[in-house]
Amino acid sequence: MGVSFDKIDGVMARRDAPAPEIAPVPTAGSKGTSLKFEIQPATNPTSEKERAARLVDPGFGRIFTDHMAVVRYNQAKGWHGARVESRANFPLDPATAVLHYAQEIFEGLKAYKRDDGGVSLFRPDANARRFRNSAERMAMAPLPEPVFIEAVEQLVRIDRAWIPGGEGSLYLRPFMIASEVFLGVKPSAEYIFAVIASPVGSYFKGGPAPVSIWVSENYTRAAIGGTGAVKCGGNYAASLRAQAEAIGHGCDQVVFLDAVERRYIEELGGMNVFFVFDDGSLSTPPLGTILPGITRDSIIALAKDSGTRVREEAYTIDQWRTDAASGKLKEAFACGTAAVISPIGKVCSASGDFLLGGGAAGPVAMGLRKKLVDIQYGRAADPHNWIKTVL
Repeated sequence: MGVSFDKIDGVMARRDAPAPEIAPVPTAGSKGTSLKFEIQPATNPTSEKERAARLVDPGFGRIFTDHMAVVRYNQAKGWHGARVESRANFPLDPATAVLHYAQEIFEGLKAYKRDDGGVSLFRPDANARRFRNSAERMAMAPLPEPVFIEAVEQLVRIDRAWIPGGEGSLYLRPFMIASEVFLGVKPSAEYIFAVIASPVGSYFKGGPAPVSIWVSENYTRAAIGGTGAVKCGGNYAASLRAQAEAIGHGCDQVVFLDAVERRYIEELGGMNVFFVFDDGSLSTPPLGTILPGITRDSIIALAKDSGTRVREEAYTIDQWRTDAASGKLKEAFACGTAAVISPIGKVCSASGDFLLGGGAAGPVAMGLRKKLVDIQYGRAADPHNWIKTVL
């Protein structure tokens, strides 16, 4: 009788050999659990003079603060070792799981300096909830939401001097990686959760300028049952070739169509999209294969507050082109944490280009942007209790 073989992770393995040890998917509760953070201030922090020089024009995602928050997980201890410490490199074994099997997720949110000198976060509970959902989809240990929020708050407190004034903010990047050392296709038994911070200036100098977008007909971002609704690095890596194609055609961003029929608008490479019609209504693609953006959700709420009808429904590229030509569609805009709202002025594709609103920023997009930014900076009332005061 011959011996049968299976191929496991690219290696031929005998079927009668012992099965590889598979760690169970962590299912620790995500709510009602907290950890006490040990605070270890940096021994050699950036000088006040150097920090001030860097904050003159911080750009986006290029400058980082002195500290980071770190929490670790293993199956024996659960989440433990919560600390705020000097920002430093992680030592990683070449066989660390994240390097081979891409168990990785992240979030993005901002801390804002209010006019009264205080510091606030915008909807960190929503980020914590989405982070937990991402972890569960990627078979990672779900981080308790209170731990996520506490890690963010502690980092903001210790690095508050890095928050720029004016329209600047402190961009916060919570992330989690699989840190177990092994080769084999299974969920990791160990994870590192961390938060780093980057001071950022206004995304647009001189005000939001309309962007041009390229319709990707060769690449798709996500499919039903996939990870489109998850904020994981793989989704963004898969979008880079399409984004490069957009830039090659002289456009700022790429917009993806659905993976099945290649007709329905889904989202941009890193932003959700909205459409504004001549009857005053708004439309945005439905959730499922797209990221449930927190800015997207906030825009829907603010629009409804003002009596605007908002539809979450499928919209094809052909409809977009036809409605823009007829005048039925007045505006389109993209939204996300970094830029808040970006008006879309031109849509380009292999089938031809078309303008929206004459290529200029529209009043609906700019009005919603002002409402949202004013809430974030504490300049307007917060009817939904989105703001969490840190300092």
